[in-house]
Amino acid sequence: MRRWAGCIGGLLLLTSLARSDATTCSHRGELDAPFCDANGDLVADVPAETSALRDPHTLIWAYAPIEDPAVYANLFKPFTRHLEKCLGRQIVYYPIQSTKGEIQAMRTGRLHFAGFSTGSTVEAVNRAGAVPFAAKGIGSDVRGYHVMAIVNAASPYTSLQDLKGKRVAHATPLSNSGHLAPLAYFPDEGLAPGKDYAPIMSGSHDRSILGVARGDYDMAAIASDVLDRMVERGMVDREAFRILYKSAKFPTSSFAHAHDLDPSLVEKMKACFFNYEFTDEMKAEFGGDERFLPIRYEQDWRSVREVIEKVSGAPPL
Repeated sequence: MRRWAGCIGGLLLLTSLARSDATTCSHRGELDAPFCDANGDLVADVPAETSALRDPHTLIWAYAPIEDPAVYANLFKPFTRHLEKCLGRQIVYYPIQSTKGEIQAMRTGRLHFAGFSTGSTVEAVNRAGAVPFAAKGIGSDVRGYHVMAIVNAASPYTSLQDLKGKRVAHATPLSNSGHLAPLAYFPDEGLAPGKDYAPIMSGSHDRSILGVARGDYDMAAIASDVLDRMVERGMVDREAFRILYKSAKFPTSSFAHAHDLDPSLVEKMKACFFNYEFTDEMKAEFGGDERFLPIRYEQDWRSVREVIEKVSGAPPL
């Protein structure tokens, strides 16, 4: 009953905010009606009314389900304990099962902060009021990845054009590397998704990669860092694949907080993120990344927004 009451309360709050903001918001941009962007930084502003701010004793968070959520359940335990000690409150990690579920959970107030994949970060900002503030990195360099088109090394395919009419895996509709970027870039290489082939949604990058290895798919659009991690775990052999396409670098997953968290809590949370050094297990899993680094969505996610705008036909922001 408490859970249902919380969900209903969150929905009522969003409805109330949407009604009030419809008349008081001077600029919204791409954000949904419950949110406002008066300062033009492309993310939701902190609510003007202090009564709308949240400062819960228990904070719930999740990490992007770009691979099997069970992979990260144990990996993030030391970090979750660090946050509990650093913030002096209970921190609950929830292994979310889908990107849409993660975005909806933040929109309705059930997630207080979360890691979002590259493409879903844009949707989380616009639909859930997420405010990206950190990304994984080494030294002072934020981690990046490449969009890649891979085929089985034993296949006869040598260019993207060879894949017309074939079985091509995309990850999920909101994935940048696994769907949106291929829609934007593959046509320039002579292969138009939706015209030259019907994308098959595998559900995640690791499923796409395993599908190519098994022969379920003739090609897959994937993120290079996911393939790197699977090779490191011994799940696949890098020599089992050939790369037909590799993009310029994109930013990796973001970490974002709900826009309506109390600003003092947000500042403490950021400090806890930025003073944490990854465990050896995290460094190995994330390709040598050693800490969280500050980011600005307006600047650091521009290339991702441009992909989405190219796909939708909208002009650049």
